[in-house]
Formats: sequence, C-alpha cells, structure tokens
Amino acid sequence: MALNWGPVLMSVVLFIILTPGVLFQFPGKTKVVEFGGFQTSGAAIVLHSLIFFACITVSLIALHIHIYAS
Repeated sequence: MALNWGPVLMSVVLFIILTPGVLFQFPGKTKVVEFGGFQTSGAAIVLHSLIFFACITVSLIALHIHIYAS
C-alpha cells in the first residue's frame, strides 16, 4: 500500500514559506510588506493563515498533487 506524501510535503513547504516574519510579513508593522523582519502581529498571523489555507486547498483539491511512496 503506497502512502500519499503530497499533502505532507506541500504543508511543510507552505508553512516554511508563509510563516509571518521569516521571509516576508504582510501587513508589516511600518510598511505594507516587510522582508526578513523576524517580527509579527496578530493581523499578519490571520492573513498568512488564510493565504496558507487557500494555497493548500488549491494545490490538493484543484491541482491533485500526489506523491506516492511505498
């Protein structure tokens, strides 16, 4: 029986990319978009969570990304 690793890998990659304050933060504290600030706010956490949910939903349901390993 093969395991589907697509959802796991997509979730890990998107989590790393969309963590507020690591690569970018939208909305930033002083600007609309800040890069590499390593700070976050409640609004940024909510917005990044919604972007994560939208990206993971599109990639798993609409694009049918599957990676099988036995």
